[in-house]
Amino acid sequence: MIGISIEKFTKLFIKDNSGEKYEDVVKRLKETLKRKNEGACCQVCGQSIWAIGSAIGGFDGCFKCITGESDDSGDYEIY
Repeated sequence: MIGISIEKFTKLFIKDNSGEKYEDVVKRLKETLKRKNEGACCQVCGQSIWAIGSAIGGFDGCFKCITGESDDSGDYEIY
């Protein structure tokens, strides 16, 4: 995964999702990152959650369970 700040990711996300409010996205990302740092696990397989995917997708899931892909090397994760 490629590390990215919440603010940078939100700006990129809003460019492609103009219906989303910046403040709402930041809030969801911060809440999800907090859960991840506290040990939240994927609801499907039990692995550590992917904070970005969980915040956007609306459920606590790992990268593989959210995307169906195993290679996360080109995708972002917030820190």
